[in-house]
Amino acid sequence: MENKIKIGIIGAGRMGITHYSIINSHPKVEIIGIVEPSPLIKSFFSKYIPGISVYKEFEEFFQKTPLDAILVCTPPHINYQIIKKAYKLGTHVFVEKPFSTNTNNARELDHLFTSGCLINQVGYVNRFNDVFCKVKEFIENDVIGDIIRFKSEMFSFTITKQEEGSGWRMSRENGGGAVYEMASHAIDLVCYFIGKPQKVIGSTLTQIYSKNVEDAVSSTFLYENGISGTIYVNWSDESYRKPTNKVEIFGSKGKLLADQHSLKIFLKGKNKKYNLNDGWNTLYITDIFKSVPFYVRGNEFTRQLYHFVDSIIDKSIPSVCSFKDGLETLEVIDQIFNDYEVNQI
Repeated sequence: MENKIKIGIIGAGRMGITHYSIINSHPKVEIIGIVEPSPLIKSFFSKYIPGISVYKEFEEFFQKTPLDAILVCTPPHINYQIIKKAYKLGTHVFVEKPFSTNTNNARELDHLFTSGCLINQVGYVNRFNDVFCKVKEFIENDVIGDIIRFKSEMFSFTITKQEEGSGWRMSRENGGGAVYEMASHAIDLVCYFIGKPQKVIGSTLTQIYSKNVEDAVSSTFLYENGISGTIYVNWSDESYRKPTNKVEIFGSKGKLLADQHSLKIFLKGKNKKYNLNDGWNTLYITDIFKSVPFYVRGNEFTRQLYHFVDSIIDKSIPSVCSFKDGLETLEVIDQIFNDYEVNQI
């Protein structure tokens, strides 16, 4: 046990419990405590996992518990103070997206953790999805040529009835609204595949059921090299059973269509390296997936947390989704909000 990485989890809601089950499977990790104010969660751990200490406040947790790393699964508006404290104690941090709703705070944390050589990771899980990893590989290896246009979309049926403004999803400060909760994933994929846009135009925020936040968002991204594309996200679409990300990228040699489960690619000629034919090719996740030691919800959820642990063990491993990456997505979100406020009809 002496050589294991001592990890604490702050926030034991849905994602916190999911991350607990995954990280607990890692042979080089020891979970030594949880921070969660809910009496129900505390009683659950006391009854079923008595070896885990549960704290109500993160300050007491940091004071009493020697930690190597933490998983932060709390509302974004309190992440800053938790992560700042972790930095002062030399603690590595994995934090659920969107990382923060305050870009200045996010920029400060990125600087601190980079200068302090501490491992930092944001939970944009699609970067670890087998299909989207293959899309990234195809782009980097010039399979579809120079990128010209793209679409990044996300749909879910999260909000499908009139909302009166209560709950964290109805507050932007808490990370609610379709932009922070869902469009951040679509934006992050754009930044991952293509890079951060230089300009954002034509942004719309639409309320369907919610009173205080947007339920749908659309925007156009422009790049200095001539690439352009759009995002569209709707979390009130009842035609989708599960949250779904879709990407379409058109290039000089062809185009590809992808979601979390499959990839279709149209080529103007054969690609011998990847054994792809002229015309349409289809790859399913079952054709390309890489197995993980422990499965919950999807391979990507395990892969991102194991990557975090591996990065702590071996500092030479390049980060797949650092605070810097999370900051870029927040900067694009700021551009969308600003563009909408200034240019709305």
